[in-house]
Amino acid sequence: MNQAFTTSVPHLCTERLTLREYRVEDFELFADHLSHAESSAHLGSADRATAWRIFGSHAGLWVLGGAGWWSIEDGQTGQLVGNVGAFFRDGSTVMEMGWNTYRAFWGKGIAYEAAGAVLNYAFEVRREPKVRALIASGNESSRRVAERLGMTYEMETELHDKRVNSYIRERT
Repeated sequence: MNQAFTTSVPHLCTERLTLREYRVEDFELFADHLSHAESSAHLGSADRATAWRIFGSHAGLWVLGGAGWWSIEDGQTGQLVGNVGAFFRDGSTVMEMGWNTYRAFWGKGIAYEAAGAVLNYAFEVRREPKVRALIASGNESSRRVAERLGMTYEMETELHDKRVNSYIRERT
């Protein structure tokens, strides 16, 4: 008996981007991103098997908590350019955001544009009271994205045995 299980991942669109569900064919670029020291410097490098577990976990968050990660496509070409998420960690009641732009697309404002769409979704559609981003202390580009989104430094905390900075924004 073959019963297909499906869950709905909302599609979000910006002027240049489409945010959509993860697809199996997205995995190669995802794994490549995590395998390079430069692109994964603040995330932690991952071999292919670990990347697959992370990829599957990102997609599975939609089933577990009704929130998760999107693949980011260039709206005109369909080219995969990164990923962005709004999700809940185990035991947390505060939605967390994260973003990654693939190296070939760094410096083009993609993370800010995609994260802005997700922040709007979190506040306007889900009506979340606040959203948090955990950012490695040396990750200046992500810190700038968070600040451009109106997030402010909250505190230093720990994530996977590493010290990170928590940025937060409340719905107004």
